[in-house]
Amino acid sequence: MARDASHVERPRNTMNYQLSWSTLPGLQGLACSDFRATPTAAPDTERGVAVEFASDAERDAFLARLEKEFAAQRFSNAAAAFEAVKAFVLLRVGGP
Repeated sequence: MARDASHVERPRNTMNYQLSWSTLPGLQGLACSDFRATPTAAPDTERGVAVEFASDAERDAFLARLEKEFAAQRFSNAAAAFEAVKAFVLLRVGGP
């Protein structure tokens, strides 16, 4: 069965990034800030958070959104902070 050319999948121009951030103590618990996205050819989704972005602008906007989302949140331990960031990212953009 022949396929119509309009149904051909086109390659996506995306870049994989490994996300990282600082988790620092504060008066009311641990805070996450200083979110960064480092280009990677081998995303590590087992021990980290990896995402794809189509452009630098999309990446920068998402990092700003993370800063805003987590600015006021505090966590009792580093594991809770990591899981909260990972869940937020996966719900918003998925993974590579």
